[in-house]
Amino acid sequence: MKKILKLVCVLLLAVSMVGCSKKEEDKDLLEVIKERGTIIVATEGTWSPWTYHNEKDELVGFDVDVMKAIAKEIGVECEFVVAEWDSLLAGVDSKRFDIVANRVEINEDRQKKYDFTDPYGYIRTALIVKKGNTDIKSFEDLDGKITTNSLGSTYATLAEGYGATNTPVDDLNKTFELVLQDRADATLNAELSFQDYLKAHPEAQLEVVDLTEEASLVSLPVRKGEETAALIEAINDAIAKLSADGTLTQISNQYFGVDITKASK
Repeated sequence: MKKILKLVCVLLLAVSMVGCSKKEEDKDLLEVIKERGTIIVATEGTWSPWTYHNEKDELVGFDVDVMKAIAKEIGVECEFVVAEWDSLLAGVDSKRFDIVANRVEINEDRQKKYDFTDPYGYIRTALIVKKGNTDIKSFEDLDGKITTNSLGSTYATLAEGYGATNTPVDDLNKTFELVLQDRADATLNAELSFQDYLKAHPEAQLEVVDLTEEASLVSLPVRKGEETAALIEAINDAIAKLSADGTLTQISNQYFGVDITKASK
């Protein structure tokens, strides 16, 4: 009889543990984040002024400050994890990261795999070449040319769509270095990022020869599914509030000197 009672107790304990485990799995991501007290944010940390390290080796930038402001509205802290670009979204897939804040643009391919928050940035893409280059004057001229951008980035995909071959690099400055060294014909980057680069390197013999007509939408990607719906809603509410009270405009002016947080001016 004692053995039977012991067996019953063990079985009840096992069932109880499975029930607790199931309950944990059923929680949506916002619940998990609030219980943890932090939202795990993936970013490169090498892309000024979006996300980079200052002279004190502190992680700063437009995306960093925007994400901190959003987290504050949700009632949690940001836990930033710095990684290379091609591992950021993969980390969201594997649930290592809750979200990516790294000037991620919304495009059709990404929308198939991820859900996106409302945009918090609107930017145009610049086609940048070495001064004196007469072969490339528009995006259509990229056919058969060599461009350089991060592997799998929106820019690399756009350039390849025009017939270019992309040479992958792992940070913004290297893209400009390859163009200056004639190891690449052009690079595609945010117009604002290029202007920021020129401020730090006024001697750089680079120029913009074309710009996209429509602005790209900068957003925060998360895993698809019901588990992330509440988190997206909370972030969207935060973005709306931070836009209305001028916080996003203030952060944008701090890093860019202009407001990139509105769809139109």
